[in-house]
Amino acid sequence: MAKRDFAGFSTFLSDEAIFFGSSRVMHGKAEIAAAWKSYYEKPAAPFSWEPAQVEVLESGKLALSTGPVHDADGKLIATFSSIWRQDAPGVWHIVFDKGSSVCDCGK
Repeated sequence: MAKRDFAGFSTFLSDEAIFFGSSRVMHGKAEIAAAWKSYYEKPAAPFSWEPAQVEVLESGKLALSTGPVHDADGKLIATFSSIWRQDAPGVWHIVFDKGSSVCDCGK
């Protein structure tokens, strides 16, 4: 997202990916890409994320990445979890993605 590379983002989506959005569940690469396209249209990224933890099955076929999501000002707003599948040697695609809002309890 920081590089503002929508095409690059799209290459990581499995054709059968499922993304859990805040108001709906998106199914398939085309639907997810269409929903995320607007995040790449402005020069500045509206949010950023980075993995804080990555775990890969011993078989090397599935992986989980999870970490913080920050708004454009750097404030922690959520955490994400993505399940990745290795579809060919060195080729990984997201098959599930879900974010969870961070509680701003009492602040």
